[in-house]
Amino acid sequence: MTTEVRVPQLPESIADATLVVWHKKAGDPVRRDENLADLETDKVVLELPAPVTGVLATLEKAAGTTVTSGELLAVIQEAEVTAAPAAPAAKAQARKAAEAKRAEPAPVKAAPAPKGEAAGKPSPAAKRLVEEHTLETAGVAASGRLEQRVPMSRLRARIAQRLVEAQATQALLTTFNELDMQALTALRARYKEAFEKRHGVRLGFSSFFVKACIEALRRYPVINASVEGNDIVYHEYFDIGVAVSTDRGLIVPVLRDADQMDFAGIEKAVVGFAERSRNGTITLEELTGGTFSITNGGVFGSLLSTPIVNAPQSAILGLHKIEPRPVAVGEQVAVHPMMYVALTYDHRIIDGREAVQFLVAVKEAIEDPARLLLQV
Repeated sequence: MTTEVRVPQLPESIADATLVVWHKKAGDPVRRDENLADLETDKVVLELPAPVTGVLATLEKAAGTTVTSGELLAVIQEAEVTAAPAAPAAKAQARKAAEAKRAEPAPVKAAPAPKGEAAGKPSPAAKRLVEEHTLETAGVAASGRLEQRVPMSRLRARIAQRLVEAQATQALLTTFNELDMQALTALRARYKEAFEKRHGVRLGFSSFFVKACIEALRRYPVINASVEGNDIVYHEYFDIGVAVSTDRGLIVPVLRDADQMDFAGIEKAVVGFAERSRNGTITLEELTGGTFSITNGGVFGSLLSTPIVNAPQSAILGLHKIEPRPVAVGEQVAVHPMMYVALTYDHRIIDGREAVQFLVAVKEAIEDPARLLLQV
């Protein structure tokens, strides 16, 4: 008896996928739920599990092919397989090898040698490229500067497309403010051990900023809205996107109904997003939707930036590096941990007054965390 392996049903927002790599070849034994191939969409890499145990009879599509929902990919001849299933460590190693293979640069094409360059002596760029890739230079004629050409992944191409669309279709403007993190830093230091002991997760700053943004969005609901044609759609719920950086690019998982989550729930969800994003197990549903987003360039050392809105949302809050700076406290000068924040927003529906007031509301909540508990 044979069983067909087809492309799973993709969400309406995903038109097609790319068959990136086969982990099995025709004639190989496979076990039920064993990963046969990786399918890359605009948002995430999906695994293709074997529906039955047997032998992979035929592969109907080659790696690199663009496929759509329901297309036939392979045929399995059902049979008993006595080989032991691959150990988790072996599966992880195979996956990493496949990802490394996909990330290999295309063959290097040599450009004509620039005039005046010493023959036979590699340029600094060429030397660095040779060292990074442990290339053999014996017998290679000197030909000038080296280049490498690597195709964009589907995720990177989609990110590029969305960012260009956001710039082209929205009237983007950024406003800034500065937060004194002294009170929040002290509060976190006081309770972080007890919090982690009770809830099993570290107390970070993410939950405070999510809570602060929700309170500010309640006061200024247009910042939680979106544009559809000539209409402004006011969302009466708070699905907060939290940007996560991965090796494949930036993705934005969504905290559904974040206003109904407590601090521990938010921290656990954010940690889970980061782990699943980096090991490739995050789901399309977790990356879909969202009414407002938060991105934190401070973890990479960014002091100030202007984030781009994640359309069709209308605003995004950018967090930055916490840095000790001298500030006026009453009539004294003291050194406090300070952070710049930036709100980029669609000026078609959000006025500067509302953007500034939103940032002030976030500032008040972060600088006096008791406001988050009292909702004042």
